[in-house]
Amino acid sequence: MERGQFSSRAGFIMAAAGAAVGLGNVWGFPTQVASNGGGAFVLVYLLLAFCLAYPALMAELIVGRHARANAVIALPMLSDKPTLKLGGKVVGIAGLITVAVILSFYAIIAGWLFAFAIEPIVSFLGFTDAANWLTQFSLSRNIIFTLCFMILTILIIGAGVNQGIERWSKRMMPALVLILIALIGYMLTLPNAMVGLSHYLTPDFSQIFDGQLIISAMGQAFFSLSLGVGCMLIYGSYLSSNENIVKAGAWVTLLDVGLAFVAGLLIIPSMYIAAHFGVEIFDADGALLNSDTLIFTILPALFEQMGAAGPIVALAFFILMSLAALTSSISLLEVPVAYVVEAHKKPRALTSWIIGALVTALSLTIVFNFSWLFGLVITVTTKYSQPILGLFFCLYAGWVWHRNGALAEIKKGYQGAENGLFWKVWPWYVKFVCPLFIIVMFVHAL
Repeated sequence: MERGQFSSRAGFIMAAAGAAVGLGNVWGFPTQVASNGGGAFVLVYLLLAFCLAYPALMAELIVGRHARANAVIALPMLSDKPTLKLGGKVVGIAGLITVAVILSFYAIIAGWLFAFAIEPIVSFLGFTDAANWLTQFSLSRNIIFTLCFMILTILIIGAGVNQGIERWSKRMMPALVLILIALIGYMLTLPNAMVGLSHYLTPDFSQIFDGQLIISAMGQAFFSLSLGVGCMLIYGSYLSSNENIVKAGAWVTLLDVGLAFVAGLLIIPSMYIAAHFGVEIFDADGALLNSDTLIFTILPALFEQMGAAGPIVALAFFILMSLAALTSSISLLEVPVAYVVEAHKKPRALTSWIIGALVTALSLTIVFNFSWLFGLVITVTTKYSQPILGLFFCLYAGWVWHRNGALAEIKKGYQGAENGLFWKVWPWYVKFVCPLFIIVMFVHAL
């Protein structure tokens, strides 16, 4: 069975950046900024994204391209010792389970976004009851739109690396950027927008060394790049050996961090605009209210204050959020699908539907037990499972794999790599600094 491969560096960058650029960037990063000192958080985040997250990203990409396989197969290939081979397989399987659980709750949130994106059109057509149903929390709405989102994700993954992931990422990522820029251009013309922009871009240097701010910025920088669950490893395995993997990884990091920063130019001013229109954003102490649900409560209230432009802005915004969710979801589903296709030689299309159906069943289980299960699966996967898996990925790349093997893989598309700055820094960085960072993150989560 011929293995899929990205046709170009641009295709890889768009797909990998799409995997990284999700709701965590477009919404999670701005709300973290609003909750953690504004410009001070932005400055610390930018430093840590390139000093810590980029080296960890390169570990996954290099291991993936070297093995030309998923994490379950790739990690055991880094050692000849039976114990380390078994350990690598266990880490890979744990990553498969984690990524499936992440996708199960991600699909529910993305379904809400789909519903909110359709609502302005339904309202314009005069179907008031249907519009209210789309924006109100209900079992029927959650089931229908979770199914819709998962079916769309399955169809893209089933089409393969070139015709599915690469083809749609090349379309969705530019569309996401264009909508984001258009929305920013409009929002900055509204009252109080410049107050929010100043809060976003002006760091309070007295807060830069605040422990909680640094921990939050480290977490956002590391996990916004979809590290620790094998997404980037599998995308690295589809990258041509002729490509300069160091430059490709740098571009993915730049796009991910850049889009998070640009998203902040939209969300932070929007909060202050909403406050100007009388929407309650901050409490008496200036803390952000309900940051997890602002996207479904505060911003729709803001759009309602915009008159005739409101439905158009709401439509554009929720299409933007839906695209961000979809570019990430296809990378999440690709991880278990790639494993089954490669390890058990099964057809991609059929495998996509079977695994997609299993993930959907898990999503619906969460939907039916939402009050206690939704928050639990998010906490277990993002606060506990991801840090531990990320630690093991770095340990295998830095300690188990011989550095000559890593250098040989890098040199396939980058002759003279041993003389470059990347190779002089990266081996010891991923060996010592990244594991220490992840351990700090995990202890903080505990």
